Amino acid sequence: MFETKIGIDLGTANTLVYVPGKGIIINEPTVVAITLDDNRVLAVGQEAKEMLGRTPDTIVASRPMKDGVIADYRVTEAMLRYFINKALGNIRFFRPEVMISVPGGITSTERRAVVDAAQAAGAKAAYVIKETVAAAIGAGIPIASASGNLIIDIGGGTTDVAVLSLGGIVNSTSVRVAGNRLDQAIIDFVRKRHGIAIGDRTAEEIKITIGSAMRVAEEELMEVKGRDMLAGLPKTVTISTNEVVEAIQDELYGIVKAVKTVLQDTPPELASDIIDKGMVMTGGSSMLRNLDQYIAQSVGVSCFVAEEPLLCVARGTGIALDNLDSYKKSILSAR
Repeated sequence: MFETKIGIDLGTANTLVYVPGKGIIINEPTVVAITLDDNRVLAVGQEAKEMLGRTPDTIVASRPMKDGVIADYRVTEAMLRYFINKALGNIRFFRPEVMISVPGGITSTERRAVVDAAQAAGAKAAYVIKETVAAAIGAGIPIASASGNLIIDIGGGTTDVAVLSLGGIVNSTSVRVAGNRLDQAIIDFVRKRHGIAIGDRTAEEIKITIGSAMRVAEEELMEVKGRDMLAGLPKTVTISTNEVVEAIQDELYGIVKAVKTVLQDTPPELASDIIDKGMVMTGGSSMLRNLDQYIAQSVGVSCFVAEEPLLCVARGTGIALDNLDSYKKSILSAR
């Protein structure tokens, strides 16, 4: 009755917090700003993201998660404490149970770091669940049935692909190619093609505003401001949709390759289920325009984006925590 439970999608780009009964109550960037002189956490989430690339020498704004795993343990712990306090309030009588989603390719040491960070941040008990399982639960897929379902979860740091059946993962892979790598590809392309340097935030804006996975007949244009590589002065250039398509092709091929790898090792009965149902995409980066068509054409199996793909993993962690007995098999397989 007095138990408090929280599901956390601790992503490379965004952290989402789900409280059963209330839904997703926090959706903020996974960014922390710290003062270098006294090592104090200055800002977390949206406020810290505003500081990225704009801080003086005494402050550093960084992402404590890299490729879906903890890159800076102390900062991640401080960030988790901030999100737990924000979700439940600073004054509470019971320590919460926390379920955190992790990438499929995470090592046991990295998993342990996630659990330790959550407990140090104030959790009574911490569980981990693989992102693909959480994404499937959050997307409303009946993973307990004796039928094959293929999930492609494309986040900020990793793309996780898995075939699920009878509540467990039959076959899966995790590649460190996702939203952040697409952003970096755009940065490199703009530097080579137009001779200007742009930051991560600008690259992300280009991807979201005019980006596409496939060439389009009617291109959109966007003015991009950056620093001229030769003169060192501010400069504005215009970039088109098909230039973005060209920039990110290699990275997109990495995602398709991961899907093909999983399908090649899938038992025939489950493969026929997947052909009938199609593949389900979740995660923020799955919202890139035409990405579902690109993957469907490359693989030869229909593909569609889940409803509210950004929220699926967070919702799934909360549902799994609320129904621990039903999903025990899925959770234990990820510990």
